[in-house]
Amino acid sequence: MKLELRLGLRQTLAPQLIQSLKMLQMPVLKLEQTIRHELATNPLLEEVEELEAEDTASDDEKESEVEIAEASGEDDAGDDMDWDKYLFDDEEGYKVREPREQVEERFEGMAAGATTLSGHLIEQLSLLKVSEEEHLIGEYIIGNIAPDGYLTISVPEMSEELGIESSKIEAMLVMIQRFDPTGVGARDLRESLLIQMKEKGMEGTLAWRIVDEHLNELDRKSILQISRMMGVPPERAQQAMEVIRSLSPTPAYGRFDPGAIPVVPDLTVDRFGDEYLVFHNDNYIPRLRINANYRNLIRRGSNSSKDTKQYVRQKLEQARWLLNSINQRRNTMIRVMEAIIARQKEFFEKGPAFLKPLIMEEIAQAVSMNVATISRVSSGKYVQTPFGVYEIKYFFNSGIAKAEGGDMSKRSVKRRLEEIIKSEPPEKPFSDQVIFRRLNDEGIRLARRTVTKYREELKIPPARLRKRV
Repeated sequence: MKLELRLGLRQTLAPQLIQSLKMLQMPVLKLEQTIRHELATNPLLEEVEELEAEDTASDDEKESEVEIAEASGEDDAGDDMDWDKYLFDDEEGYKVREPREQVEERFEGMAAGATTLSGHLIEQLSLLKVSEEEHLIGEYIIGNIAPDGYLTISVPEMSEELGIESSKIEAMLVMIQRFDPTGVGARDLRESLLIQMKEKGMEGTLAWRIVDEHLNELDRKSILQISRMMGVPPERAQQAMEVIRSLSPTPAYGRFDPGAIPVVPDLTVDRFGDEYLVFHNDNYIPRLRINANYRNLIRRGSNSSKDTKQYVRQKLEQARWLLNSINQRRNTMIRVMEAIIARQKEFFEKGPAFLKPLIMEEIAQAVSMNVATISRVSSGKYVQTPFGVYEIKYFFNSGIAKAEGGDMSKRSVKRRLEEIIKSEPPEKPFSDQVIFRRLNDEGIRLARRTVTKYREELKIPPARLRKRV
């Protein structure tokens, strides 16, 4: 009996947990769309006009949260509900931290929105006949797919974050991996290429076996070596390699332009003397409060029907969840950014050249959160700094020792690796060994296998698959 009760509770809470985590990972413009959708579907919520919000807000810019107490009693005891617990202060709502004109001037001229990979995948998800929980899991997975089409988080991490069995998440991931563009949702290059070949009915072929068993060795093997390794004539090995070269290493490349997506910072860092203060960009977030008509209805509680009370209670719970989630998102982002500033002070004082090695685990410990939460805060959201607008995850990178002493950020090493590959002749791409030697000649000390690892993390295929005649 206890087991059944726990399972029932989990099914009730899981959608709200997923929605809350989704809200944390939303950039500010997506958050605005979500809030406006709630405004349209929850009659208890209304938007406070800007001038009205400025008149009613306190000088201390109090936190924008409507305090809603939980109803006492079970659903079937609606007539006994204590409606006095649902009374609200008239002056509670959202207050922006800076005038709208200043924010609009700061971000004037940013690109207009376009069809994004995420939107394209969500549209396909909406066509599936799945349960509400499965749909929410699908949206969460899609929210963690990068613009290049690769999944940026593991199934165990999603399972831990959502409190849902890995098997359910894996099942939804398999469904999403069948979406257009082919190969989307893969966790690495090998999986993406295999998905593309499976779509073409090529499972078990020689090309499939080469990718499945020997992808990481292709950069070091000639056609003759591959033919001997696979036990086939060189002609068949050559044909298989041509098939592999025809596949896309980045499934979404060229179809969804990240540059067309508007970049509006969620946070702003301003310097005041020797201190750096973090402000949340509330300009795009509607200020909310409970509709006055429903407030009066609540105060008249005893005159309302049981069905009306139940409906209002349900909508009040939804409103509480929404407003608390917005506040939690704001506070979490500010705390994380303040911890980053404390460890990257030289960047904010002198510029990008002074970015230090920093890992998410360090910030997670500093703010008493898990690494997955830090990742949600950091990905796809931006901060306005004295040196320009940066994605928050820009500030995280590990260190690489340099020959002349000191550390170089992992991000800088990857950038240099990309530059070397971009400069290679298309008819004779650089092998990982050549790149390794070039980096070492520049004083960047790292192992040969690390070059391969960084290349794979950048979703760049081996030299053999980059060759273009």
